[in-house]
Amino acid sequence: MTNTPKHWQEAVVYQIYPRSFMDSNGDGIGDLRGIIGKLDYLNKLGVDVVWLSPIYRSPGDDNGYDISDYREIAEEFGTMDDWRELRDGLHARGMKLVMDLVINHTSDEHPWFEASRASRDSPYRNYYIWRDPKPDGSEPNNWVSVFGGSAWQFDDITGQYYLHLFSRRQPDLNWNYPKVRESLYDMIRWWIGQGVDGFRMDVINYISKTEELPDAERHGGARYAWGGDYFVSGPRFLEFLAEMNEQALSARPGLLTVGEMPGVTPEQAHRYTGNPAYGMNMAFQFEHVDIDGGGGDWFRAGWSPRELKGILHKWQLALGDEGWNSLYLNNHDQPRAVSRFGQDREHRVASAKMLATLLHTLKGTPYVYQGEELGMTNTYFPSIQDYRDVATRNAYVEHVELHGVHPARMLEAIHRKSRDNARTPMQWTGGANAGFTTGAPWIGVNPNYREINAAQAVDDPNSVFHYYRRLIALRKAHPDVLVYGRYEAFAEWHEHIYAYTRTAASGERWLVLLNMTAIDSWLQLPDHLRHDARDVILGNYPLMAEWDIMEVSLRPFEARVYRLK
Repeated sequence: MTNTPKHWQEAVVYQIYPRSFMDSNGDGIGDLRGIIGKLDYLNKLGVDVVWLSPIYRSPGDDNGYDISDYREIAEEFGTMDDWRELRDGLHARGMKLVMDLVINHTSDEHPWFEASRASRDSPYRNYYIWRDPKPDGSEPNNWVSVFGGSAWQFDDITGQYYLHLFSRRQPDLNWNYPKVRESLYDMIRWWIGQGVDGFRMDVINYISKTEELPDAERHGGARYAWGGDYFVSGPRFLEFLAEMNEQALSARPGLLTVGEMPGVTPEQAHRYTGNPAYGMNMAFQFEHVDIDGGGGDWFRAGWSPRELKGILHKWQLALGDEGWNSLYLNNHDQPRAVSRFGQDREHRVASAKMLATLLHTLKGTPYVYQGEELGMTNTYFPSIQDYRDVATRNAYVEHVELHGVHPARMLEAIHRKSRDNARTPMQWTGGANAGFTTGAPWIGVNPNYREINAAQAVDDPNSVFHYYRRLIALRKAHPDVLVYGRYEAFAEWHEHIYAYTRTAASGERWLVLLNMTAIDSWLQLPDHLRHDARDVILGNYPLMAEWDIMEVSLRPFEARVYRLK
């Protein structure tokens, strides 16, 4: 794959969570016209692709990931005419548009589900996964939902349960039923016909369930258990991927496709993204963002830089020659990277720049989440009532009201890990509501918007924003090294420093040194690097003239990139 360059390998992708990006009409909800008004900002940053989280018609139980009509725009976001203007505006600036494809489940208000639940004899009954209760009236199996509680919901109309791996208002589609797949492929072809340039595929490796839907193994005394053995990269998953590629994605060669795949292993990702028959350019893996338990373990907080770089190193090696890595540190489902992997107080700017260097100098396609380029941080809402995320609210009820966890302890965990950390409004200015809206924002603004905002960052040549610009420009100017170059790490034993080289086919080699801690750290270079002359390419501190010495000293969260000769 690396011998035949693809545009999506050289691209930098910018993710927009439309509800929180920019509100154009004062209703407190970001919209398409708000995004249109910020296209020059994105162009200035230098990104190549914009990925929109869902903007389809939806009742909003899971903020748009519960779709009630795949071919209509939600009223709060605008119209199809607005979408076409956005598409054209991006294309005019040389950028591409990627849409979120949510096809594991729909909303319970989708016409398919409304028809499916109306009668056991409905022609849409098999569009979803229905089962009879067990003899005692309980759920068909003991699977737990990703959002907590049972993954089954009893429906009084027909006396059966339906499966929902996420919210009870997000019933899972039955991919084993051919008409479901035909309907979804038709929808995908329709969006391709509208001029979309690619898809991010939500939990795509959950679409194939084991037909028997057996009970999962319980651990401890919990009533419900994780059933992933029976649906994560399930029995027909690759068959479905190949079919979707043949019948839908291949309608337009060159689409950017990335599959969100919780639980995927490096070996699986290599297989899925290295075979063109599956139509999957790259996968979002979760191992590095699960290092602290992810959203599923609210109280685990500890991790070490050595652990993190070990995970990243493993994935770099696994997809180094075939397949392709997606590189991300945060998104709409994850806390802010600088608060999680850096330090969002006295070292906020340095650690945000260090993480940016990591993101853009590893091998793969970088994904920048809105506000990341400003060094936006987690927020600290004082009450559970301030949170909007269904997973966060469900977790609070489960832990506090059902299991007796102290509210203050639960809120502390939520402050670290809630998805709403990524969903507070984009901080455009130091004015009212961070310049996001003239109305009342749908979720509270992070109070630090007066110090951290785009207006300030664009005016400051030393800001995180301009550091991202330089990195993106550097990647474009040197794709032979930073896109396609061979990755090699050294000093894997080091507790603080991540050190690696990128080497082009021509032999040109760059050295990347990253201090991933707030502690001054030292590294003795290996013999084969020690005596090379070095040109400084980039650094996030004023650089010191010590390039020809044996030992390199790095300040807190310092990043350096050298060209070796």
